[in-house]
Amino acid sequence: MKQRIRPILFCFLLLVSLRGIAQVDTIRVGDHQLLTTRLRPGLTQYLIYMQDPAHKTELGFWYWLRDISVETINGSPSIVISQHWYGSDSTTYREIRSVNKADDFSPVFHKETSLGKTRAYNWGKEKITGADTVAGNTINDFTLNFKAPNYNWNLDVETFEMLPLSEGKAFAIYFYDAGIDTPQYAVYKVTGSEVLKTLDNQEADCWKLVTEGQYNTSRYSETYWISKKTHEFLKEEDHYGKVFRLKIRMPVCSPDLLQLFSAS
Repeated sequence: MKQRIRPILFCFLLLVSLRGIAQVDTIRVGDHQLLTTRLRPGLTQYLIYMQDPAHKTELGFWYWLRDISVETINGSPSIVISQHWYGSDSTTYREIRSVNKADDFSPVFHKETSLGKTRAYNWGKEKITGADTVAGNTINDFTLNFKAPNYNWNLDVETFEMLPLSEGKAFAIYFYDAGIDTPQYAVYKVTGSEVLKTLDNQEADCWKLVTEGQYNTSRYSETYWISKKTHEFLKEEDHYGKVFRLKIRMPVCSPDLLQLFSAS
């Protein structure tokens, strides 16, 4: 869904988003503004559901797993993030593996598999190309030169967790969604705070991080709740026109579904 709602004009979004915002930080690869030490290795699990008012008796459900590990790849310290999206049937399953440099979170490799098709990329600071060493890669001939290094938009959750969030700040992040359009800035603003009651009956004081704009004829907004204490992403609420989507982090006491599925 995310790649279908990208704003066309960054300047328009910037002007709309930054009204009343005192400070804007531009987040670019190489500036080392992301606080990479905040990123916590381990598995996190989220419940996702989506509803379209045009189909009032239906809900779309997914169970989303994100596993972060620190590894040495080709002699370089790396942050590896694996994702699994489990839905109601095999056609909704997605598997993603992303490799980033540990010091600045710049992308090195990205692979997605869905509907039986694999798209794998070697990702550098000057260009991105199809990874011809990955068996069954459907985009071997893909190449795109960059005007500037960028971050992997598929890893927005981890990027938000590393932002130096505070009252009144906004962030223009130079993102790219592999294989979709071209790199562009996206603006996210801190709109305030809210105390969430989590599924394990705890309370978490969170920053609310918001992006909004227009795609075609529909307005959209995405709101993220990031814990002030642990810097963890706890909740997301999205509105795409009349379509609603919610992501909720599951408590630590939830079963490790990745291990359960691997053992079955």
